[in-house]
Amino acid sequence: MSRSVPLNVMPPQPAPEHTQPGKKPSWLRVKLPAGPNYQELRGTIDHHKLHTVCESAKCPNMGECWARGTATVMILGDVCTRSCGFCNIATGRPPVLDLDEPRRVAEAVSLMHLKHVVMTSVNRDELPDGGAAIWAETITRVRAASPGTNIEVLIPDFCGDWQALQTVLDAKPDILNHNMETVPSQYRKVRPQAKYPRSLELLRRAKAQGFITKTGLMAGIGETDEELRATFRDIRAEQVDILTIGQYLQPTRQHLPIDRWVTPEQFAEYKRYCVAELGYPVVESGPLVRSSYHADEQAGARGK
Repeated sequence: MSRSVPLNVMPPQPAPEHTQPGKKPSWLRVKLPAGPNYQELRGTIDHHKLHTVCESAKCPNMGECWARGTATVMILGDVCTRSCGFCNIATGRPPVLDLDEPRRVAEAVSLMHLKHVVMTSVNRDELPDGGAAIWAETITRVRAASPGTNIEVLIPDFCGDWQALQTVLDAKPDILNHNMETVPSQYRKVRPQAKYPRSLELLRRAKAQGFITKTGLMAGIGETDEELRATFRDIRAEQVDILTIGQYLQPTRQHLPIDRWVTPEQFAEYKRYCVAELGYPVVESGPLVRSSYHADEQAGARGK
């Protein structure tokens, strides 16, 4: 398939006028980062000049995860060519490609003695392969440097370039994750350069080759519960193994507003529906859940 290049260097547009749903509820309070494990991981990341999505996306679980000695490494730099309405990662034209990054990531993973590592990336739509070659090299180097580590990759859609996807799959990650993020009706404002059917097809192609597949959704960004249930069904139709569902949190006033606070009870109902009625093997659903939250435990639940 030929690869289009929807390079967008504009910053996210101001969110439309919207009445926020009120004060942040108590169940969304998180602890500040602290502790010896946090400091050790912080030092390793800084020494190897790595980026993490934990910091770039202002993840609310950074304190908990880093204190446990786990983090999500972000490759291909920290500037994204897309302008998603929910995301705090910088948008623009990325600098020169860092060809030494795979080596540094592998060295850092080895030093941290991780049982499970999650790697993600910005979108690099200006590159002919969307960064797939760097993805493959990073997976291969991490595997060689730390053979006991399970490798989970959270990948972009590569603009529907299925050869680029194959380059990543050929490197044999243990879990192939690609986030749907939201329901079809919200794509134009939430993921303006993405396509709902294309993301489903990516998951379908990975599953067809026998990979454990995973995806994540946000709640409270403009969708209804019925739309979420329909999306749960669409995703399960592709035999996706692991689903994460969490509350959308507005990173800045320039990003999309929060539409509603979803209660812990409603998140529990999402999980019940997905497991009991749709047959998902693993579902992580809660206000603070993010794609990489408890990723090591999810992998264990799938027998990895």
